[in-house]
Amino acid sequence: MKIMVVGGGGREHAIIKKLAKSPQVDKIYALPGNGGIAADAECVNIGAKDIDAIVAFAIENKIDFAVVAPDDPLVLGAVDALEDKGIPCFGPRKNAAIIEGSKIFSKNLMKKYGIPTAAYEVFTEMDAALEYLKDAPIPTVIKADGLALGKGVVIAMTRDEATDAVRSMMADKMFGESGSRIVIEEFLTGPEVSVLSFTDGKVVIPMVSSMDHKRAKDNDEGLNTGGMGTIAPNPYYTEAIAERCMKEIFLPTVNAMNAEGRRFCGCLYFGLMLTPDGPRVIEYNCRFGDPETQVVLPLLESDLFEIMKACSNGTLADTEVKFSDGAACCVIMASDGYPQKYASGFEITVDADCEAEVYVAGAKLSDGKLLSAGGRVLGVTATAPDLRAAIDKAYANVPKVNFENAYYRRDIGQRALKAYSEN
Repeated sequence: MKIMVVGGGGREHAIIKKLAKSPQVDKIYALPGNGGIAADAECVNIGAKDIDAIVAFAIENKIDFAVVAPDDPLVLGAVDALEDKGIPCFGPRKNAAIIEGSKIFSKNLMKKYGIPTAAYEVFTEMDAALEYLKDAPIPTVIKADGLALGKGVVIAMTRDEATDAVRSMMADKMFGESGSRIVIEEFLTGPEVSVLSFTDGKVVIPMVSSMDHKRAKDNDEGLNTGGMGTIAPNPYYTEAIAERCMKEIFLPTVNAMNAEGRRFCGCLYFGLMLTPDGPRVIEYNCRFGDPETQVVLPLLESDLFEIMKACSNGTLADTEVKFSDGAACCVIMASDGYPQKYASGFEITVDADCEAEVYVAGAKLSDGKLLSAGGRVLGVTATAPDLRAAIDKAYANVPKVNFENAYYRRDIGQRALKAYSEN
């Protein structure tokens, strides 16, 4: 079968590598892909948000199945456009992708259906938001309503920071129209957990839990990034908590979407905070997380293509979804200076004895050479029977991947190891 994967980052590289293992998959196209993905799929220079061109390509090349991976094309309705032309897809339609596309929609959904989340207020006028902040509890969290490349959230530790965040979103349009409406919500405390799940709109099958490391520097210092590394499974996500989440959050969310006439099929991501009062939803994503995908999919033992088809055609309950009992660690290698100013265009080489998976996020091919072309350049992922071994293996292989000005955190997974030792 001919498969088309829309997107061009490390997440898409991980999806493509796993899909390629299916005996049913003969050919994979990546739109647009990147220089590293080109080793595993045929890259086509069509942007992920160019819906018309994506549909035209799929029709012309007789694509059998499409995977729409990033948030933007999902929210724009890429799945609708493809399915309307008879091309089956993995991913939610536009009216379901709104669960990530609008923070206000998702917060109101949780409130209406009793799904545990932080208390919040919605604002469409800046003056009203600033007036509210005069007496609001601090710290507080300010969120732009729409998509903002994962950067539309500010945790304000002081009243001045909160005020500045509101002004930058609503007056200065830091995130464009995404910040014209905002959510101001209660600041929660506790361990964070990412749980990606497969769903066909009827059943929910959670994947292995994971822990992201957002800060740029060791010891969770520095600026927030798109993610500097991940581990799986997350030690804080116990069997008891998993059962509670299924009962109080996962199934109620899918049922709530069905009740609203917004059946969700694809990967539904739950960003959770394990508070002293129980698990709470911090955010939903309508797709695989990045870089969580780079540790979750390597642990999947079942056929990813079979699972994606089952999500699309409503047969997930009858499909095997099996994960390894082991662990995985992904260390992101970024361009020094990320997430601010950085240089790129440096050749990337991987030693022949590298024993880790290398998922390329920001790179291009030039004269047969792979060159860095982004802030987060690639992820080095290792799997092992336990987390300590996975971390050690990942870091043993990082020096075997080389490019000038490479930067990476040296403590990915240490917080998780500490949690295991305390339990």
